[in-house]
Amino acid sequence: MAEVLVYVDHVDGAVRKPTLELLTLARRIGEPVAVALGAGAANTAAALAEHGAVKVLTHEAAEYADYLVVPKVDALQAAVTAVSPAAVLVPSSAEGKEIAARLALRIGAGIITDATDLEASEEGPVATQSVFAASFTTKTRVIKGTPVITVKPNSAAVEPAPAAGTVEALTVAFTGQATGTKVTARTPRESTGRPELTEAAIVVSGGRGVNGAENFPLIEALADSLGAAVGASRAAVDAGWYPHTNQVGQTGKSVSPQLYIANGISGAIQHRAGMQTSKTIVAVNKDAEAPIFDLVDYGVVGDLFDVVPQLTEEINTRKG
Repeated sequence: MAEVLVYVDHVDGAVRKPTLELLTLARRIGEPVAVALGAGAANTAAALAEHGAVKVLTHEAAEYADYLVVPKVDALQAAVTAVSPAAVLVPSSAEGKEIAARLALRIGAGIITDATDLEASEEGPVATQSVFAASFTTKTRVIKGTPVITVKPNSAAVEPAPAAGTVEALTVAFTGQATGTKVTARTPRESTGRPELTEAAIVVSGGRGVNGAENFPLIEALADSLGAAVGASRAAVDAGWYPHTNQVGQTGKSVSPQLYIANGISGAIQHRAGMQTSKTIVAVNKDAEAPIFDLVDYGVVGDLFDVVPQLTEEINTRKG
């Protein structure tokens, strides 16, 4: 069976959930070979082996932390040369998509971004995508070179599948461009105690109907009762009611949780483009004609200031 490279997103050896999801998808099309780079790379081996990696290629160097993107592209290119994989899978984060695009250009290959599923075929891996602001679902296959595919978080379940996980050192020669853009400072992101928006299994969002920053604690309380991340529509963000980092939509972040709850969001196509691949969608809106109701699995026509507190109270009661 052909090998499939999986780029490992980790923090000091702690593997992030989207990488484990990639290993599940990689097993459908070949044998996963993980590529872990930077400080703590060797410490990722146990988790990667537990989830199906037959081999873990590691390389630790200061360049991965000190410079942006290019050192990681150099390393992935070296891995492609060493392995000759059937495909390269990368998490579909902002950095991941830049790495994937640069890699595809370097190796003369086609690229597919924001895939939501993968399946094997005789001609190569076939990716499912949601395109044109989530108006269509397509099946796409790369026809030139080694396919480079970025996959959205929550596209597959994390499935343990113990494998050898043999650790091998990857030989990497950095190019001259690797040190072209230096990281001069880092500021730790303030923790809210909630899941990362793009990786969360549940997302609770507020829109124009929240009617002010002072009312967003209603949305946060519902999110906290569910252990969810908090999102916001562009209207809410542009009004200064919630940080831009939490914007969901075509010009914000794209999410694909198991459950998405939209509160006071009309459902403009720009917002739908960022959340339409959610597995179950619930909307609360007092306008029965709001476009969001054309999309949802469950809709509540009502004032969010009445509905959301009751919903939060009911969830907390059941949890108690």
